[in-house]
Amino acid sequence: MSFNIALSGISSAQKDLNTTANNIANVNTTGFKESRAEFADVYASSIFANSKTTVGGGVATSQVAQQFHQGSLQFTNNSLDMAINGGGFFVTSSEVGSQDHSFTRAGAFKFDSNNYMVDSAGNFLQTFPVDKDGNSTSVSLTTTQPVQIPDTAGSPVKTDNIGLQMNLNAGDKTFDPANFDPDDPDTFNNSTSVTMYDSLGEPHVMTTYFVRPPNAAHTGESNWVAFYAVDGKKVNVDPAAGTYDVDTTGDGLVDGTKNAETAGGWKGAAVSFNDTGAYTGSNPATIQTEQLGVGGANVLGPGADGSQTLTLNFNNPTQYASPFEVTELTQDGTTVGRLTNVEVGADGLINASYSNGSTVPLARVALVRFANEQGLSQAGNTSWKASLDSGPALAGEANSGTFGSIRSSALEQSNVDLTTELVDLISAQRNFQANSRTLEVNNTLQQTVLQIR
Repeated sequence: MSFNIALSGISSAQKDLNTTANNIANVNTTGFKESRAEFADVYASSIFANSKTTVGGGVATSQVAQQFHQGSLQFTNNSLDMAINGGGFFVTSSEVGSQDHSFTRAGAFKFDSNNYMVDSAGNFLQTFPVDKDGNSTSVSLTTTQPVQIPDTAGSPVKTDNIGLQMNLNAGDKTFDPANFDPDDPDTFNNSTSVTMYDSLGEPHVMTTYFVRPPNAAHTGESNWVAFYAVDGKKVNVDPAAGTYDVDTTGDGLVDGTKNAETAGGWKGAAVSFNDTGAYTGSNPATIQTEQLGVGGANVLGPGADGSQTLTLNFNNPTQYASPFEVTELTQDGTTVGRLTNVEVGADGLINASYSNGSTVPLARVALVRFANEQGLSQAGNTSWKASLDSGPALAGEANSGTFGSIRSSALEQSNVDLTTELVDLISAQRNFQANSRTLEVNNTLQQTVLQIR
């Protein structure tokens, strides 16, 4: 009997040593949770035994329990690295569409060859679907799916409208619009540019030039002329949109179309302000360019929609005695966007940014929790599986309820305290030695009994 007691002690001490050694071995393993060997005494008796004199039968390992307290965060330069600050587990699956889920705290994710987000073992990160505004459409574990990051975003949309808000300097000198030459800065006052797109998504530079003609003195109104160019080529304002009359002689009367038109026939538009510098309108009222393709300005490349025109909107510009300043410059076209960045918010929302300036919400990282985390079954690769002891996985969004927030560009380190483990190692070693000594004493006593004659 005493041999068995000593052997159980040695076995338990060995289990403690193995557990401690495993913790030490994984001190640098991302998302690792330390284990603790828990023991219980062995005691057996019957209704006919005297419990007051019954000796225990040794010790047994009752459980190697994992400890799920938070590990420290290590910050990285990879936006796909994620750490959970608080409760919850990431969800992964070995195949697309599989419902065989594993759960992990290790958030070292990357792209595979098909642009899916996967861990180092190739398991797919599971996410909740979202709408175009980034709101989750379902938070059920059965609706989670792998997230694939598109290389491109959208299809080209040609520019139809350009919006401009600015201040024109009331103190600027005047020029004759008939002499406007974009290559001669002494023939215009200011200019500003915006990138617009044709139907194929090809970018073009749209430039607006401002010329201040002579205005009638003390009439309470002043005018400017705006000329337009695309990629440095002349683009006329569509004559069908209105007239181009401005007052350049200072007599308070319009002088005819030639005054908003260069000697070479470059047609612009008049922009008017009152005596407080407020915008009062344009002439024509709706400023629209001629067609940009063949038969019009002919500034587009082959294959593009040649009928494209631009509507040019002045959004409450001003004419104050202060320097020229553009405060708003917009256009409604887009080109095909190339992936430039992926970001993950604290709530798990994955946003992809593209070179065309668009940001697309793709999915929301799914998190799960369990009623009994220590009941999870270890599956290797710092992953766990649900079991009867753990209870079913309960899914939810990060940064809500009992779920922690997600820190992008960070990894959760192992929660092993190396100092504590080294002390436990010494303790387990002493325990092993003591039980070995017990076995040795028992052996000596056995030898003594066998030598009795």
